[in-house]
Amino acid sequence: MSFPFFQYEFLQNAFITGIMIGLLAPVLGVFIVVRRQSLIADALSHITLAGIAANLMLGRNVGFFSGLNPIYMGMVFSVGGAVGIDQLRKVYKHYEELAIPIIMSAGIGLSVIFISLANGFNTDLFNYLFGSVLAVKKSDVWTIFFILLIVFAFVIFLYKELFVLSFDEEQAAVSGIKGKWINFFFIVLVALVIASSMKIVGILLVSSLMTLPVAASIRLANGFKQTFLLSVVFGETAVILGLILSYYLDFAPGGTIVMISVIILLLSLLWKKLRSNRKIAINQ
Repeated sequence: MSFPFFQYEFLQNAFITGIMIGLLAPVLGVFIVVRRQSLIADALSHITLAGIAANLMLGRNVGFFSGLNPIYMGMVFSVGGAVGIDQLRKVYKHYEELAIPIIMSAGIGLSVIFISLANGFNTDLFNYLFGSVLAVKKSDVWTIFFILLIVFAFVIFLYKELFVLSFDEEQAAVSGIKGKWINFFFIVLVALVIASSMKIVGILLVSSLMTLPVAASIRLANGFKQTFLLSVVFGETAVILGLILSYYLDFAPGGTIVMISVIILLLSLLWKKLRSNRKIAINQ
């Protein structure tokens, strides 16, 4: 009996896309968590939802938008939200964390308005909210692959700068690192990854894939690079198992992926606890 993911094109698209997302989300998530900006992913996911709802609303009346992949409108809104966060952080220099709830609130408000104008929820919007393997198209695979190349080039060539900026922005400024532009491009890439991940994980759950694998790896890793490696391993494990289980059990893929991520986190906490207790017992 052959594996169904290699038989049907829509499952192949979902599987390939999931593998790329399982790589992208934790890689950027490590920097987000270290910077203590985990809620950025939530804010951008909500503004992405506004873009999706706007596209679905316009698609009812404008021919151009009816044939446009909603992921592109979601990206436009998500990048716009990222730029908004970057600008608001400059306005509220002493209260930079305010930028995130402001953009999140705007995203929620716009989403509600656009959804109401589009005559409420429909199947397409539900798929974007919680993820669906049926919604992934070949064009989505190529879009995410292109984003993957950009993110990897960005992280590889600016790894040292990102590392220093994540832990100490003042030291980075003293060292001559152009933190302003690096931070700007970083948050734009986060926005693109969030928007491109929505068909597999779902808009309301994508932030979990950026933070949960990292949270688990932090408990087990010895050093920053090992945190990177374990985050990717945990992210890929959650995505692959989530897609397989969601197919056979007829679950929403987004929720399944997130719950596997939660289980991995709980197991890492348990393993850390057992190791600590063992060390204490040995020392006694």
